[in-house]
Amino acid sequence: MAKTPTTIYVCQACGAQQRKWLGRCHDCGAFDSFVEERFRPSPQSTGAASGQRIGTDHFRAVSPMAYGEIASQDDARFSSGIPELDRVLGGGIVSGSLVLIGGAPGIGKSTIVIQMADKLSKSGVKVLYVSGEESERQIKMRGERLGLSAEHLFLLPETNLENILSETERLKPDLVIVDSVQTVFSTKIESAPGSVSQVRDVAGSLMIFAKQTSTPVFLIGHVNKEGSIAGPKALEHIVDTVLYFEGDRHHNHRIIRAAKNRFGAANEIGVFEMTGDGLIAVGNPSEVFLQERPAGASGSVVTVCMEGTRPMLVEIQALVGGTKFGTGRRMAQGFDPNRTSLLIAVLEKRLGFQLAGDDVFINVAGGLEVDEPAVDLGVVAAITSSYRNIAVAGDTAVFGEIGLTGEVRGVLQADVRAREAQSLGFKKLIVPASNKKGLEKLLGIRVVGVKSLEEALEELF
Repeated sequence: MAKTPTTIYVCQACGAQQRKWLGRCHDCGAFDSFVEERFRPSPQSTGAASGQRIGTDHFRAVSPMAYGEIASQDDARFSSGIPELDRVLGGGIVSGSLVLIGGAPGIGKSTIVIQMADKLSKSGVKVLYVSGEESERQIKMRGERLGLSAEHLFLLPETNLENILSETERLKPDLVIVDSVQTVFSTKIESAPGSVSQVRDVAGSLMIFAKQTSTPVFLIGHVNKEGSIAGPKALEHIVDTVLYFEGDRHHNHRIIRAAKNRFGAANEIGVFEMTGDGLIAVGNPSEVFLQERPAGASGSVVTVCMEGTRPMLVEIQALVGGTKFGTGRRMAQGFDPNRTSLLIAVLEKRLGFQLAGDDVFINVAGGLEVDEPAVDLGVVAAITSSYRNIAVAGDTAVFGEIGLTGEVRGVLQADVRAREAQSLGFKKLIVPASNKKGLEKLLGIRVVGVKSLEEALEELF
């Protein structure tokens, strides 16, 4: 007698399983997140659920190998045809890697992958584009609008995982794109596409396919209202690389950030501009973020931050004004609001600023989000400039971490930051005193080392 399917309740936020429905998940604390799912054991021990070899010649058997017998993988990467995307991936696409791309609707996820497919197709790479949301005619229409030829690009409008794996066995592509992973389902699981169990099983099956065939797979993931990729966090643990699209879809610039990368530096970013011809890579993002900087305006300071291995000059804007209420508001866009409150407290305690009755607004121009402590000095300088209504010289840049006692602490890769400021024509650079050594040899720029916040503000104003 056949066994009846097992019914359990799965949290759609974290993947926790319970025998009965709960109003609140004990693991992640999400409310009303449990959904009933039914599982039926597969009659055959096949597929990714068992972790064994699928009964076809398309997958190779796996056996232990000695570390010394494994050939070097220095040449295992190949270019995507888009230099900015290669930078984010750590130097190119790694054979057998599983890459997850997430972002808000309409921000450019499908555009970047189909442009990549076109570049690879022109170099003779066979690409399989699996779409669960668009027909082949709709994809063709979008490709014609972008001016793509893509002779070696094959389109497959399919959502069944078993059929997709069967087509990959027949076609044997060099790269697979799945748009999107939430639309693909496996017949082994009796739950709706996009549920935790389906997403986890689909990603696990595609991971085994990628590893056993050395075929890179790109997955496109939806983003929920909280800004994270829809589905469990286990999905991000399964894949090798997680790329997030940042930026407002109502503006031209897009930023791809590597939140996780097993084959390169995390937090690496690539900057693109959305045009009628698709996404165009921006070679020098610092010039883009500074091109509309106002001249002689108070509350505007240029600081140097590191995004992965790339130094970038960004404009920190501050606005300090009186409030109609008893307590001033603290708002920050592109910077940590809690860090903003901490820096304001340092200004009040160490320098005697009276900001309790003022509203303080911080903005990182250009839509970039920065979170490293090296921009602390830039934020404090911008607040002071707006508070005193005195503009900072346009050819001056700053960087440094601020401690609670008002000291200016050293930061990493100061020489790289200084060279970036020098290349963009800045004449004066205020840095922590511990980072000044070795920067005096830079020609055409005056480097000033400061030990305290008071010294830095005296040098600036």
